[in-house]
Amino acid sequence: VDYSARIQTVHADTNPRYHALIGAFKARTGCPVVVNTSFNVRGEPIVCTPEDAFRCFMGSEIDVLVVGNSYLRKEDQAPTLKQDYKHAFELD
Repeated sequence: VDYSARIQTVHADTNPRYHALIGAFKARTGCPVVVNTSFNVRGEPIVCTPEDAFRCFMGSEIDVLVVGNSYLRKEDQAPTLKQDYKHAFELD
């Protein structure tokens, strides 16, 4: 970790839904900043499709997945869909 960051801005006219989410986060927490990071399990390629996103969601500690208009809570998913990725990939 080199303690650097790339600041990105979100505008209501180009991404109204994400802008509203950040606004709601600020209203609730007082903090107008969210962290954006890659969406993948260590050692696995970055998520590219909704199917990839669901697999990563089910195999990680993520509690909620939002893709488009779909909102999924881990606790509402069938336990048989859970995958254990913790030992599937070597650490860097």
